[in-house]
Amino acid sequence: MQAAKKSMREILSCASVMPVLTIHDASVAGDLARALVDGGVLVFEVLMRTPAAADAIRAMVKAAPEAHVGAGTLLRNEDVIRAVDAGAAFGVAPGLTSALAKAVQSARLPFLPGVSSASEVMKAMEFGFSELKLFPAQGGAGVAWLQAMAGVFPSVTFCPTGGIKPGDVPNYLALPNCGTVGCSWVAPADLVKARDWAAIAALAAQVAKIKSV
Repeated sequence: MQAAKKSMREILSCASVMPVLTIHDASVAGDLARALVDGGVLVFEVLMRTPAAADAIRAMVKAAPEAHVGAGTLLRNEDVIRAVDAGAAFGVAPGLTSALAKAVQSARLPFLPGVSSASEVMKAMEFGFSELKLFPAQGGAGVAWLQAMAGVFPSVTFCPTGGIKPGDVPNYLALPNCGTVGCSWVAPADLVKARDWAAIAALAAQVAKIKSV
């Protein structure tokens, strides 16, 4: 049974840690999705940076319909169309332009645009987005920035990504405006290449136990 359509905030509430995946071979995507879901991770982002990305999303949606599979690195209208056609449950971008905002709104695609300044947060809010990606978070450095933003933008929730290590996660999740952290270490390239789904499921199970406060 496929996951019901949810808003961006509802999707983020389903995961404290969101794996960010770069997939070069769509043939592994279905098994990878099942490994993540079997470990308890139901939200993950596939970067649209490779020729295999769209097919990988399709395979993941088919193999794990209960998951919320997102499409990352959306830069222009064509990327949004590809993401929707592939069955993505949400979209993610490193930044935001007027054209991109209009494209995702026209497609009614739940969306997580990237910001790195207060001015960019305000611009995103003008377009109606209140779930934003802090990028790059630069490891644990983004904690102080999010602390500063909490009082200024109390209605906004952030998902930091970029260089975040396992040890940084608790500090982010302790913040009132951060309930989800994006990372790339749940499905390491070497384990994916080796098709070691048991090891990836075990890593997923570890992060699935991490909860925001």
